[in-house]
Amino acid sequence: MLNLLLVEDDLDLAATIVDYFELESINCDHAANGVAGLALIKENTYQAIILDINLPRMSGLSVCAQMRSEGIDTSVIMLTARGNLDEKLEGFDAGADDYLVKPFALEELVARVRSLAKRRSGQIERLQIADLQLDLRNKQAYRHDQALKLSPTAFQILETLARFSPGTVSREQLLQSIWGDEPPDSNSLKVHLHHLRKQIDQSGAAIQIVTLSGTGFALINNTAVKPKPLGQTP
Repeated sequence: MLNLLLVEDDLDLAATIVDYFELESINCDHAANGVAGLALIKENTYQAIILDINLPRMSGLSVCAQMRSEGIDTSVIMLTARGNLDEKLEGFDAGADDYLVKPFALEELVARVRSLAKRRSGQIERLQIADLQLDLRNKQAYRHDQALKLSPTAFQILETLARFSPGTVSREQLLQSIWGDEPPDSNSLKVHLHHLRKQIDQSGAAIQIVTLSGTGFALINNTAVKPKPLGQTP
């Protein structure tokens, strides 16, 4: 049975979500403010966390950022009343993995959390491309030995691109690799890639995430080789 946490100050909405999860055989703890939610996160183990952005005492963004600063890598889906790009980027910068705009269908929320709760494991512990290092065991990426601030989903995208580098990964391959058969909002991958590029594609950087029109995406080493055709691995 999945064990989730919902941090939501709208008590009627929270009760509806918890009751629906129970019908879906999902256990869901509830906190009505950010401080209480963060305390539960530190005390318990959850497969996924649902955070409202606008919470009393401590915002959902602050809760998520605090989690990530303490090394808690549980997947987070943000609930927001607005769907504008700036707010979504702010959520991803804080360490969120996905977002859902209110009002939403409970069936969609269940599909999202089931997908986020899945875990992937690699057979190797470290990948390195030029000045980029990926610690696969601890799910942490480094540039010039400086840790990057990435959500678990952003790290999975970067790991997938790194495993195929300098090969090309199609959009469909990325969606399947990260979200399985329950892909998120069509804009979610685009926003995650935008956030990744802010940290990867620096001026004069040895590595770069490129978009190949009609083909997909590639993580390339500018000091080495060009992307290989789709489907080829190193």
